[in-house]
Amino acid sequence: MTELSKIFSVAQELALETGQFLLSRFGSDFKVSKKGRINLVTEVDLKAEEMIVERIRQEFPHHEILAEEKGSYTCKSSYKWIVDPIDGTTNYAHGYRFFCVSIAVEYKGQIVLGVIYDPITEELFSARRGRGAFLNNRKIFVSGRDLLTDSLLCTGFSYDTKEIKENLELFNRIILHARAVRRDGSAALDLCYVACGRFDGFWELSLQPWDVAAGTLIVSEAGGLLTNFNGTDCTIYGQQILATNGRIHSDLIQLLTV
Repeated sequence: MTELSKIFSVAQELALETGQFLLSRFGSDFKVSKKGRINLVTEVDLKAEEMIVERIRQEFPHHEILAEEKGSYTCKSSYKWIVDPIDGTTNYAHGYRFFCVSIAVEYKGQIVLGVIYDPITEELFSARRGRGAFLNNRKIFVSGRDLLTDSLLCTGFSYDTKEIKENLELFNRIILHARAVRRDGSAALDLCYVACGRFDGFWELSLQPWDVAAGTLIVSEAGGLLTNFNGTDCTIYGQQILATNGRIHSDLIQLLTV
Protein backbone atom coordinates (compact mmCIF):
# COMPACT_ATOMS: atom_id res chain seq x y z
CA MET A 1 0.00 0.00 0.00
CA THR A 2 1.37 3.42 -0.95
CA GLU A 3 1.57 6.25 1.57
CA LEU A 4 -1.35 8.08 -0.04
CA SER A 5 -3.45 4.92 -0.17
CA LYS A 6 -2.88 4.39 3.54
CA ILE A 7 -3.80 8.02 4.27
CA PHE A 8 -6.99 7.66 2.21
CA SER A 9 -7.94 4.47 4.03
CA VAL A 10 -7.41 6.07 7.44
CA ALA A 11 -9.37 9.18 6.39
CA GLN A 12 -12.35 7.04 5.38
CA GLU A 13 -12.20 5.03 8.60
CA LEU A 14 -12.03 8.22 10.65
CA ALA A 15 -14.99 9.77 8.84
CA LEU A 16 -17.13 6.68 9.39
CA GLU A 17 -16.13 6.22 13.03
CA THR A 18 -16.61 9.88 13.86
CA GLY A 19 -19.94 9.93 12.06
CA GLN A 20 -21.20 7.08 14.20
CA PHE A 21 -20.08 8.94 17.31
CA LEU A 22 -21.98 12.04 16.17
CA LEU A 23 -25.06 9.93 15.53
CA SER A 24 -24.81 8.36 18.99
CA ARG A 25 -24.95 11.81 20.61
CA PHE A 26 -27.43 13.40 18.19
CA GLY A 27 -30.55 14.62 19.97
CA SER A 28 -29.05 14.02 23.41
CA ASP A 29 -28.30 16.53 26.15
CA PHE A 30 -24.88 18.01 25.41
CA LYS A 31 -23.22 21.30 26.22
CA VAL A 32 -23.47 24.10 23.65
CA SER A 33 -21.45 27.32 23.80
CA LYS A 34 -20.88 30.31 21.52
CA LYS A 35 -17.84 31.37 19.47
CA GLY A 36 -19.35 34.78 18.78
CA ARG A 37 -22.82 36.29 18.56
CA ILE A 38 -24.47 33.31 16.83
CA ASN A 39 -21.71 30.84 15.92
CA LEU A 40 -21.95 27.68 18.04
CA VAL A 41 -19.65 24.93 19.22
CA THR A 42 -20.74 21.84 21.13
CA GLU A 43 -18.90 19.46 23.41
CA VAL A 44 -19.52 16.87 20.69
CA ASP A 45 -17.51 18.95 18.19
CA LEU A 46 -14.61 19.05 20.62
CA LYS A 47 -14.69 15.34 21.43
CA ALA A 48 -15.07 14.36 17.77
CA GLU A 49 -12.11 16.52 16.78
CA GLU A 50 -10.06 15.07 19.61
CA MET A 51 -10.80 11.55 18.34
CA ILE A 52 -9.75 12.45 14.79
CA VAL A 53 -6.59 14.31 15.76
CA GLU A 54 -5.48 11.59 18.17
CA ARG A 55 -5.74 8.94 15.44
CA ILE A 56 -3.88 11.10 12.92
CA ARG A 57 -1.10 11.76 15.42
CA GLN A 58 -0.82 8.02 16.09
CA GLU A 59 -0.75 6.98 12.43
CA PHE A 60 1.13 9.94 10.96
CA PRO A 61 3.00 11.74 13.76
CA HIS A 62 4.93 14.00 11.40
CA HIS A 63 1.89 15.33 9.50
CA GLU A 64 0.54 18.84 10.02
CA ILE A 65 -3.09 19.23 11.14
CA LEU A 66 -5.48 22.14 10.63
CA ALA A 67 -8.69 21.58 12.59
CA GLU A 68 -11.64 23.88 13.23
CA GLU A 69 -11.75 23.85 16.99
CA LYS A 70 -8.64 23.19 19.10
CA GLY A 71 -6.76 20.32 17.50
CA SER A 72 -4.39 22.04 15.08
CA TYR A 73 -0.79 20.84 15.00
CA THR A 74 1.94 22.70 13.12
CA CYS A 75 5.15 21.08 11.90
CA LYS A 76 7.37 20.97 8.84
CA SER A 77 5.60 18.42 6.68
CA SER A 78 4.50 18.05 3.06
CA TYR A 79 1.19 16.68 4.34
CA LYS A 80 -1.55 18.69 6.04
CA TRP A 81 -4.81 17.21 7.31
CA ILE A 82 -7.73 19.65 7.22
CA VAL A 83 -10.51 18.60 9.57
CA ASP A 84 -14.04 19.72 10.36
CA PRO A 85 -15.49 17.33 12.98
CA ILE A 86 -19.04 18.64 12.44
CA ASP A 87 -19.80 20.77 9.41
CA GLY A 88 -23.27 22.04 10.24
CA THR A 89 -22.83 22.48 14.00
CA THR A 90 -25.85 24.78 14.30
CA ASN A 91 -27.98 22.15 12.58
CA TYR A 92 -26.58 19.47 14.88
CA ALA A 93 -27.22 21.52 18.01
CA HIS A 94 -30.84 22.12 16.98
CA GLY A 95 -31.57 18.53 15.96
CA TYR A 96 -31.73 19.41 12.26
CA ARG A 97 -30.65 16.36 10.26
CA PHE A 98 -28.09 17.94 7.91
CA PHE A 99 -24.49 17.76 9.06
CA CYS A 100 -21.35 15.78 8.29
CA VAL A 101 -17.72 14.99 9.05
CA SER A 102 -15.24 16.51 6.59
CA ILE A 103 -11.61 15.40 6.24
CA ALA A 104 -9.14 16.45 3.54
CA VAL A 105 -5.41 16.06 3.03
CA GLU A 106 -3.22 18.63 1.35
CA TYR A 107 0.16 17.59 -0.11
CA LYS A 108 2.66 20.33 -0.96
CA GLY A 109 -0.13 22.89 -1.12
CA GLN A 110 -2.56 20.84 -3.23
CA ILE A 111 -5.62 18.97 -1.96
CA VAL A 112 -5.05 15.34 -2.91
CA LEU A 113 -7.94 13.61 -1.16
CA GLY A 114 -11.24 14.42 0.49
CA VAL A 115 -13.77 12.41 2.48
CA ILE A 116 -17.17 13.62 3.70
CA TYR A 117 -19.58 11.43 5.64
CA ASP A 118 -23.23 12.10 6.40
CA PRO A 119 -24.19 9.68 9.20
CA ILE A 120 -27.91 10.42 8.87
CA THR A 121 -28.11 9.12 5.30
CA GLU A 122 -25.03 6.87 5.59
CA GLU A 123 -23.57 8.56 2.51
CA LEU A 124 -19.79 8.59 2.15
CA PHE A 125 -18.51 11.01 -0.48
CA SER A 126 -14.85 10.70 -1.42
CA ALA A 127 -12.28 11.68 -4.00
CA ARG A 128 -8.60 11.30 -4.78
CA ARG A 129 -7.00 13.73 -7.19
CA GLY A 130 -7.10 12.34 -10.72
CA ARG A 131 -9.23 9.32 -9.80
CA GLY A 132 -12.79 10.67 -9.84
CA ALA A 133 -15.40 11.28 -7.16
CA PHE A 134 -17.52 8.64 -5.47
CA LEU A 135 -20.62 8.20 -3.34
CA ASN A 136 -20.51 4.92 -1.41
CA ASN A 137 -18.04 3.56 -3.99
CA ARG A 138 -20.27 4.55 -6.94
CA LYS A 139 -18.74 7.11 -9.30
CA ILE A 140 -20.60 10.42 -9.39
CA PHE A 141 -20.81 13.34 -11.80
CA VAL A 142 -22.22 16.84 -11.79
CA SER A 143 -25.54 17.53 -13.49
CA GLY A 144 -25.97 18.25 -17.19
CA ARG A 145 -28.41 21.14 -16.87
CA ASP A 146 -27.61 24.00 -19.22
CA LEU A 147 -30.13 26.64 -18.16
CA LEU A 148 -30.15 28.65 -14.95
CA THR A 149 -33.94 28.68 -15.06
CA ASP A 150 -33.90 24.88 -14.78
CA SER A 151 -31.31 24.81 -11.99
CA LEU A 152 -31.56 24.12 -8.27
CA LEU A 153 -28.92 26.15 -6.43
CA CYS A 154 -27.73 26.46 -2.86
CA THR A 155 -25.92 28.99 -0.71
CA GLY A 156 -24.99 29.70 2.88
CA PHE A 157 -24.70 32.75 5.10
CA SER A 158 -21.76 34.02 7.12
CA TYR A 159 -21.94 34.76 10.83
CA ASP A 160 -20.84 38.33 10.03
CA THR A 161 -23.76 40.80 9.79
CA LYS A 162 -22.19 42.79 6.94
CA GLU A 163 -21.64 39.66 4.86
CA ILE A 164 -25.14 38.38 5.64
CA LYS A 165 -26.52 41.57 4.11
CA GLU A 166 -24.19 41.25 1.11
CA ASN A 167 -25.28 37.69 0.42
CA LEU A 168 -28.94 38.57 0.88
CA GLU A 169 -28.56 40.96 -2.05
CA LEU A 170 -27.00 38.18 -4.12
CA PHE A 171 -29.69 35.72 -3.01
CA ASN A 172 -32.47 38.12 -3.97
CA ARG A 173 -30.90 38.64 -7.40
CA ILE A 174 -30.19 34.99 -8.17
CA ILE A 175 -33.45 33.48 -6.94
CA LEU A 176 -35.30 35.44 -9.62
CA HIS A 177 -33.30 33.63 -12.33
CA ALA A 178 -33.04 30.08 -10.95
CA ARG A 179 -35.67 27.40 -10.47
CA ALA A 180 -35.04 27.54 -6.71
CA VAL A 181 -32.37 28.22 -4.09
CA ARG A 182 -31.81 26.22 -0.91
CA ARG A 183 -29.93 27.06 2.30
CA ASP A 184 -29.20 23.96 4.40
CA GLY A 185 -26.30 25.03 6.62
CA SER A 186 -23.44 22.71 5.66
CA ALA A 187 -21.10 23.90 2.91
CA ALA A 188 -19.35 20.53 2.80
CA LEU A 189 -22.57 18.65 2.06
CA ASP A 190 -23.74 21.38 -0.32
CA LEU A 191 -20.59 20.83 -2.37
CA CYS A 192 -21.16 17.08 -2.34
CA TYR A 193 -24.68 17.66 -3.62
CA VAL A 194 -23.27 19.70 -6.50
CA ALA A 195 -20.83 16.87 -7.20
CA CYS A 196 -23.56 14.24 -7.47
CA GLY A 197 -26.00 16.43 -9.42
CA ARG A 198 -28.58 17.15 -6.75
CA PHE A 199 -27.63 20.83 -6.86
CA ASP A 200 -26.45 22.52 -10.04
CA GLY A 201 -24.51 25.29 -8.31
CA PHE A 202 -23.40 26.69 -4.97
CA TRP A 203 -21.98 30.02 -3.85
CA GLU A 204 -20.92 31.42 -0.48
CA LEU A 205 -18.81 34.10 1.18
CA SER A 206 -16.17 33.78 3.93
CA LEU A 207 -15.88 30.05 4.32
CA GLN A 208 -12.95 28.53 6.18
CA PRO A 209 -10.53 25.93 4.75
CA TRP A 210 -12.05 23.10 6.79
CA ASP A 211 -15.50 23.93 5.38
CA VAL A 212 -14.50 23.41 1.76
CA ALA A 213 -11.20 21.51 1.47
CA ALA A 214 -12.73 18.06 0.92
CA GLY A 215 -15.80 19.29 -0.93
CA THR A 216 -13.95 21.32 -3.54
CA LEU A 217 -11.88 18.31 -4.59
CA ILE A 218 -15.01 16.13 -4.74
CA VAL A 219 -16.73 18.68 -7.02
CA SER A 220 -13.66 19.01 -9.24
CA GLU A 221 -13.24 15.25 -9.57
CA ALA A 222 -16.94 14.94 -10.43
CA GLY A 223 -16.45 17.26 -13.41
CA GLY A 224 -17.53 20.52 -11.80
CA LEU A 225 -16.01 23.99 -11.99
CA LEU A 226 -14.83 26.10 -9.04
CA THR A 227 -13.84 29.79 -9.10
CA ASN A 228 -14.20 33.04 -7.24
CA PHE A 229 -17.30 35.10 -8.01
CA ASN A 230 -15.46 36.90 -10.83
CA GLY A 231 -14.33 33.68 -12.50
CA THR A 232 -10.71 33.71 -11.31
CA ASP A 233 -9.08 30.74 -9.60
CA CYS A 234 -10.15 30.15 -6.02
CA THR A 235 -8.38 28.42 -3.16
CA ILE A 236 -9.64 26.94 0.08
CA TYR A 237 -8.00 29.88 1.86
CA GLY A 238 -9.92 32.52 -0.13
CA GLN A 239 -13.03 34.53 0.71
CA GLN A 240 -15.40 33.42 -2.06
CA ILE A 241 -16.42 30.21 -3.73
CA LEU A 242 -18.61 29.45 -6.71
CA ALA A 243 -19.05 25.77 -7.56
CA THR A 244 -21.22 24.59 -10.44
CA ASN A 245 -21.69 21.90 -13.05
CA GLY A 246 -19.75 24.20 -15.37
CA ARG A 247 -22.65 24.72 -17.74
CA ILE A 248 -24.33 27.50 -15.75
CA HIS A 249 -21.11 28.98 -14.38
CA SER A 250 -20.88 32.04 -16.60
CA ASP A 251 -24.54 32.91 -15.98
CA LEU A 252 -23.97 32.87 -12.23
CA ILE A 253 -20.80 34.94 -12.53
CA GLN A 254 -22.79 37.62 -14.33
CA LEU A 255 -25.32 37.76 -11.48
CA LEU A 256 -22.68 37.67 -8.75
CA THR A 257 -20.67 40.52 -10.24
CA VAL A 258 -23.39 43.00 -11.28
